[in-house]
Amino acid sequence: MKLDVVKLESGKAGSINLSETIFGVEPRKDILHRVVRWQLARKQQGTHSVLTRSEVSYSTKKIYRQKGTGGARHGSRRAPIFRKGGVYKGPIPRSHEHHLTKKFRSLGLKHALSSKLASGNLVIIENTKLLEGKSKILSKMLINHGWRKALIVDGADIDMNFVRAAKNIDSVDVLPCAGINVYDILKKNTLVLTRAAVKALEERFK
Repeated sequence: MKLDVVKLESGKAGSINLSETIFGVEPRKDILHRVVRWQLARKQQGTHSVLTRSEVSYSTKKIYRQKGTGGARHGSRRAPIFRKGGVYKGPIPRSHEHHLTKKFRSLGLKHALSSKLASGNLVIIENTKLLEGKSKILSKMLINHGWRKALIVDGADIDMNFVRAAKNIDSVDVLPCAGINVYDILKKNTLVLTRAAVKALEERFK
């Protein structure tokens, strides 16, 4: 399938053939959902923790005699029913990560790319070269193109002036092709790929 290539400044820069196997897949929400869940689970720190009965700092002495008090029998103040006692079956540090095959993750990325093309939110640009690394210049270009919340993906090397200019624009994320992922693609309204990024993706999925 053919798609027009635009220049970052303005105007057209020819066209490009996109692979049907990468950009022409019919998107499935269940596949995208599973990949996003996998990504977010990997990001969770899992450092939440509480003190158990054996870890609470308190005297081990029996708090009062066994019989004759008219109350329930207790042997330790560290029991969960007491104030400042240990927590029963509370959260402990653990990994939230779960397994997802490499093949399924690749499929998810194809579905995410295809969903952007199907919705008309995929744009191909010639390159990301800027003469000056100024946010004001880049912001004006983005407004002219109508890209409000955009993910811009370049090849292996990104122009440093472009990176500097995009750093102060909250609505724009910039990634090299190696860092492209389903969650970041779906989070933004517009996906902008350079020619180099398209070539790198085609090489990746060969």
